[in-house]
Amino acid sequence: MAPPATTQTVRPLDGLRLDTSGPPELTGLVSEHLRLLGARTPSAPAASGHAGSAHVTLTGDGFECLEARAAWAQPSSGITDEATVQAATGIMAVHGRRDGEPRGLAVDYAATATAVLTVQGLLAATLGQARGGPCGRVVTGADRAGLLAVSQYLAAAGADEGEAAELAPGGPPFIAGDGTLFELETLDPADWAAFWRALDAPADAIRAGWRPFQFRYATACAPVPAALHATARARTWHRILEAASDSGAEVCPLHTLADRAAEHDGAAPWSLAAQGSGHRAAAIPPTAAQPLAGLTVLEAGRRIQAPLAAHLLGLLGATVVRVEPPGGDPLRAMPPACSGISARWLALNRGKQAVEIDIKSPSDRLRLREMAAQADVFLHNWAPGTAARLGLDAGDLAAVNPALVYAYTSGWADRMPEAPMGTDFMVQARTAVGEAARPADEPPAPSLMTLLDLLGGLLGGEAVLAGLLLRERTGQGVRVDSSLLGAADVLTAPALRRAATGGSARRPAGFRRPLRTADGWVAPADACAAAAGTHELRELRTGEALTLLREHGLAATAVTTDLADLHHDPRFAGSIGRDKHGAPAVPDPWSFT
Repeated sequence: MAPPATTQTVRPLDGLRLDTSGPPELTGLVSEHLRLLGARTPSAPAASGHAGSAHVTLTGDGFECLEARAAWAQPSSGITDEATVQAATGIMAVHGRRDGEPRGLAVDYAATATAVLTVQGLLAATLGQARGGPCGRVVTGADRAGLLAVSQYLAAAGADEGEAAELAPGGPPFIAGDGTLFELETLDPADWAAFWRALDAPADAIRAGWRPFQFRYATACAPVPAALHATARARTWHRILEAASDSGAEVCPLHTLADRAAEHDGAAPWSLAAQGSGHRAAAIPPTAAQPLAGLTVLEAGRRIQAPLAAHLLGLLGATVVRVEPPGGDPLRAMPPACSGISARWLALNRGKQAVEIDIKSPSDRLRLREMAAQADVFLHNWAPGTAARLGLDAGDLAAVNPALVYAYTSGWADRMPEAPMGTDFMVQARTAVGEAARPADEPPAPSLMTLLDLLGGLLGGEAVLAGLLLRERTGQGVRVDSSLLGAADVLTAPALRRAATGGSARRPAGFRRPLRTADGWVAPADACAAAAGTHELRELRTGEALTLLREHGLAATAVTTDLADLHHDPRFAGSIGRDKHGAPAVPDPWSFT
């Protein structure tokens, strides 16, 4: 089949018709993103469909019917909505580490991730068909999205050794003497020490605090000494700003949803721009299960955002080549390890090829340009300005490969004037995720689960797929930009809409708070939470509590508190395996039939 194309294509889904049915929690964001990518919707409202699953179809412009189905979980699992997905997959456990007990995220994190994965699956299937492959049906679920969200924490829980830092309650934000809640960020222990010394913090507390602070991205908690919190409370916000300026550390006050709603620019979470002309013919044809087979992704990513985007492209069949510094990615050695390799690193990078390149070396930069000339995608998350300074920006690589999809996953996408460092927790603080993620009776606090790095990686993968499809339909290379800011805006969109219309932006007190049992916790579905809260469950074992609630017609599920238990959890029977290094591996987030 010849690749479908229209002479007027300016967006990857131009000319295609979109139909959806099912729960709005699963279909709303899917429809929004597909419309942004060019799909048109019917004038009549969509049918409601089955309450537990969403159905999405794309038709027209020479494509055979493309269909996706997204569900909360398998019908027999007892997982029926956002709250029960968070409980069962371990999201509540990881998010709750800072508090010492499981807590639900007040944002619809699993549903948001599921929607993005559904769009990814449809884009991949459309791309595969445009490249001459067969028509495929995409199936995904919020349970798979939830497992993907905790995959690094699950990998660490199943490693050969213990964590490098203590798993104990505690962590930022800090509070200044005038009540200002603020997030602190530095990647340098010298800057950390200089900041706290400028505030006259005790030397032993400064030394003891660095390790849990440094590893909070990995552990989702940061039990820094109480003396550091006391030091912050004893200083004015003005003094804290001075200390940050003098030390090289950065601080950011927690913004409110009202603040963010007032300044929100309404931009899409990614952007696509044509940058050249050309076409690459892959030697390996796509299949229904591997729609990206024959395509090469060159990834120069660190930490989570870009590596996760590339990981997803690899699961879809692309060959992924990681660009690592001389000596290899230092995160390969981050404990805990499986067979001598970081379990967390494997969760994002297993199956990738690797090449060591010193981007500071002119000869190695030339080598990287030569590799980009043969690639379909170049993906990176370097600090702002780095690519241009090295001669490796979109225009530079388009000169050697006009058909390249050049993808940059950043912190702020140049959309936030005077923005702080573009790391997960700083973006959470600046964009009011710290307020949206917690109900009204809890102080605002960025989640120490890396919410935005993961969602930013998902959106980065979505954007690359859109860029590849646009290239296939137009014959032009494409520049793709995505960001943690875009991820924050997607995640907080419902709360921002409530804030913009004068409603209560935050969810009510106790929202998605699990109920304690004699031996654990249960989480009722959102619609059943009020009625479930009237039952006394503390004297009952978890199984007994679930039986009682179900006898009263209330949906609920057990809360996973130890991620290592997911291997044997009947709700995910056969889903979680181990890779060749022995590291836990979650299932692919979609299947193609």
